[in-house]
Amino acid sequence: MGDPKYPRKVWRKPKRPLNYELKMDELKTLGTFGLRTKRELWKAHTELSRVRQQARSLLSLRQEIRAEKEPILMNSLARIGLVSADATLDDVLNLNATDLLSRRLQTIVTKKLGFKTPYQARQAVIHGHIMIGERKINIPSYTVTVEEEDSVKFAPGSKIPAMLEKTKEEKPTVDDTEETTETPATESPKDETSST
Repeated sequence: MGDPKYPRKVWRKPKRPLNYELKMDELKTLGTFGLRTKRELWKAHTELSRVRQQARSLLSLRQEIRAEKEPILMNSLARIGLVSADATLDDVLNLNATDLLSRRLQTIVTKKLGFKTPYQARQAVIHGHIMIGERKINIPSYTVTVEEEDSVKFAPGSKIPAMLEKTKEEKPTVDDTEETTETPATESPKDETSST
């Protein structure tokens, strides 16, 4: 039968979790990319630190060994769209967590399919309304490759495209609300002067 598999932790907490600037930065990133918990952000930071560690270890190798191993790392990063095809190891060291988060399926669906918020896109992905090519993907953190990016679309039976079109047509008029709020404000000073 074999021993049960205990998966390793794929994220590390920050060393100073109660730092105010760090907490505000994390909350801003969570809202921008529509992440459910901070653990998803920590996973991106951990994965990025692993990639940076690989790049630093390649920089310390001799030139002939580095020439063999560097294309493997660069091709894998270029495949998921983190770096360009002619990038160097310095570009890998300059990567941010936001670069990695922007390659998630949830973020690409938000940009490409016209959702108002990333949380709407997350719900559509989880409920099986999004397809990549011919397969349904219901994992918001799925990393989309450059080749798959053009084949992201709605599932054939999904009603979400019609709902998005309906919400675009029903935009509230801003002029009517401004006129109603301005009239009481202009009348109130006249009342005060007449009473005095």
